[in-house]
Amino acid sequence: MMALLYICTIILLFSASIFVHELGHYLAARALGFVVDTFSIGMGPAIWKRRVGETTWQIGGIPFGGFVALPQMDPNAFLETTHNDKKRELPRLPPWKKIVVAVAGATGNIIFAFLLAVVVWLVGKPSSLQEQNAIIGYVATNSPALNLGVAPGDEILTIHQRPVRNWNDILESVALAPEGNIIADVRAADQTVRTLELATRKHPLGVRTLDGIEGMDPCLVAAVMPGSGAEAAQLQAGDQILQVNGLRVFSRGHLSQLVEEFSPQPMQLTVLRAGKNIQATVSAHYDAELKRNLIGIQFNTLSDLDFTTRAHPTPWEQIRAHAIALFSFLRALSRPSTSGAAAGAVGGPVMILYMLWLMLKASFILGVWFTGLLNVQLAIINLLPIPILDGGHVVMNLWEWVTRRPAPARLVHALANLFALLFITLFVVLVFRDSARFIAPIFRP
Repeated sequence: MMALLYICTIILLFSASIFVHELGHYLAARALGFVVDTFSIGMGPAIWKRRVGETTWQIGGIPFGGFVALPQMDPNAFLETTHNDKKRELPRLPPWKKIVVAVAGATGNIIFAFLLAVVVWLVGKPSSLQEQNAIIGYVATNSPALNLGVAPGDEILTIHQRPVRNWNDILESVALAPEGNIIADVRAADQTVRTLELATRKHPLGVRTLDGIEGMDPCLVAAVMPGSGAEAAQLQAGDQILQVNGLRVFSRGHLSQLVEEFSPQPMQLTVLRAGKNIQATVSAHYDAELKRNLIGIQFNTLSDLDFTTRAHPTPWEQIRAHAIALFSFLRALSRPSTSGAAAGAVGGPVMILYMLWLMLKASFILGVWFTGLLNVQLAIINLLPIPILDGGHVVMNLWEWVTRRPAPARLVHALANLFALLFITLFVVLVFRDSARFIAPIFRP
């Protein structure tokens, strides 16, 4: 029953994202005097349609995408066209009106994303530890920060004299700061505050980040390896490791460092299980291949959220974060050094639906938040200057506006056909790859 509810919610949120995009085109077109032949949610053969006035409203059989048929958007359209077996003459409209209509779809998505962000802001969403504080969770071995005496548990108070509330503030401040080191006020566990010059480095996705310093994350056990020290200590999936030999654990990386520090002696762990703290004694073994000591657990990296404390990011913070994430990805995709990793992270419709499924299973409000992310990124992608996208229409009409003549018809149609073929090919490849990633493992024994 819950699975059916999730499916219906996914269809509703995904369809709403398409609807607001096409509604933006439709409302702008009607306001500026365009003829609207068809308003379709979904592609392919219509499974339902109804004609209202001059416009046919329909639902396509393929639940991805949609379109508004606007014959006057084509800069090379004939003034006399045929629709429903009737000949008609359509006035040619100025390029600026067509640009407004092209941009209106993305505007619809941004407005919808803002409304969803308001809901998330008012209700609050499950938060990660990095949204809750600015405490350092991990300091890499032999890093510049370690040489300065920075340690897990220290808290960053300011960057370049600007107060930071949480780790997201830190990431943003470092990313937007000039290249080079940053000046930070850091409070240690003994409450002493030092002003330090912390090194930064360029992240593989192109943005600058702190060198060898990361925020907090919970040490949640996803699985216990057979024959390991963790199995002998009777650790279980779902446990959260809080302390090692009385020292608080601030992150998964910090736990690995503590295991390395105290091995080969047995270690006393404090573990949170079903709301209660329990004690367990565990011994590590040396892995010659990895060249480090292991207690034999796999971390759960998909449940970093705290469902007891809710974050209330403002609508602007959410939309800005969604946009920055996409621009960082596009930047990485355009660079030879990072394009391979970025291309490997690209997901298609299957991945989007799978991620929305996971978000809804965790929390309905996370599904709302992810839909906002989807709408911001859909708006930006549609405005890229690529034929068959809204950004392509903007470029063509800018050309007509500046040169006072339409773009060459053969070139426009050739590019449209070429990119349509490329998009269909990309769609098929991504569906196949995502299916192999997320669906095939479900059916494996």
